[in-house]
Amino acid sequence: MEGFPLKIALVSPYDFAYKGGVVSHIVSLGNELYRRGHDVKILSPCSEPERVETGSVELIPFGRSIPVPAAGSISRISFSVWQERKLRKTLENEGFDLVHLHEPLMPMFALMCCFLAKAPKIGTFHAFNESSGRGYTFWKPVLSRGASRLAGRIAVSDPAKDFANRYFPGDYTVIPNGMDVERFEKAAPRPKAMDRDKINILFVGRMGEKRKGLRYLLGAYSMLKWEYPDLRLVVVGSGEPDTSSYLLMGERALTDVVFTGPVSDEDLPGYYQAADIFCSPATGKESFGYVLIEAMASGTPVAATAIPGFLSVMKDGEHGFLVEPKSEESIAEALRKLIADPALRERFGSAGRLNARTYRWERLAEDMLKYYRAILERAPAPTGAA
Repeated sequence: MEGFPLKIALVSPYDFAYKGGVVSHIVSLGNELYRRGHDVKILSPCSEPERVETGSVELIPFGRSIPVPAAGSISRISFSVWQERKLRKTLENEGFDLVHLHEPLMPMFALMCCFLAKAPKIGTFHAFNESSGRGYTFWKPVLSRGASRLAGRIAVSDPAKDFANRYFPGDYTVIPNGMDVERFEKAAPRPKAMDRDKINILFVGRMGEKRKGLRYLLGAYSMLKWEYPDLRLVVVGSGEPDTSSYLLMGERALTDVVFTGPVSDEDLPGYYQAADIFCSPATGKESFGYVLIEAMASGTPVAATAIPGFLSVMKDGEHGFLVEPKSEESIAEALRKLIADPALRERFGSAGRLNARTYRWERLAEDMLKYYRAILERAPAPTGAA
């Protein structure tokens, strides 16, 4: 079976009209598999397929989604059972060799596909939550039936593996998320917001999500800005700061923070490359450190919190500093060390760039294909028929 082209379905439970880590992962994986000669199609809910770009891979859309709070964020998923007929017909007509479901137990679309697909099914588990998996617990009898139909299980990190294994014990293989590392390595124009005469600290993330920890970075910044008059905090991301962030800025007279709003994919590398320090003060519920790898690929030193998802992608004292979550003082101390030592920033930046290259899609797609073929060797016959 080595080298034989495969026909692969990549299934997303999340609305493809809304960008997110899982959606980006599927698009990048699909295009890398296509580049290697495989026939790949994406199956996903999608409320606006006409504005979605998936490169060389065809998207087969399955209706609209609704927003649902999940793990400190908003997930747009489909609960429609009316898509069952179309999904069943698509799976039958396409004749996939393998169906790769991302968050395979997420209601309703991915879970429905888990029951309907006759080809061998692989599930990738992306989620992580330190505190609970109440949805998993409540729906466990149904979800366990879906999990039993998986021929293979992948987790994107050790924290994601431990979280999934807690509720659905089994044999999980860790294959990290891939990244378009070259996009962040390639020199990009310097954004106007990144003042050359300042020491720029960069934050990238959705501001309204408390788990991103912006409030704690603002607190640390307020402790440092009088000590370093040329210090500047640039915040890139959608949404508005949460109430606690607004209150803190008012109480501490933080009038010089630059909020850029969301920036395009084309412009984002320029922000990372122009930053002197990247800081991610996330408080938890991160299974993987996308933003840390983006910063490292850009050659920018990192100050971040020592949460499980971040510990899986960088080493404290080698690529930057990992500090106590929810601690303004710890974040401020890490930033202070980096501000005061340009040579240290250079060393961390160089080491981080090398570390980021281990997450290139070329390498991880090869790992994925080896896993696909191992599963197909073990389960060549159709499984999980409806």
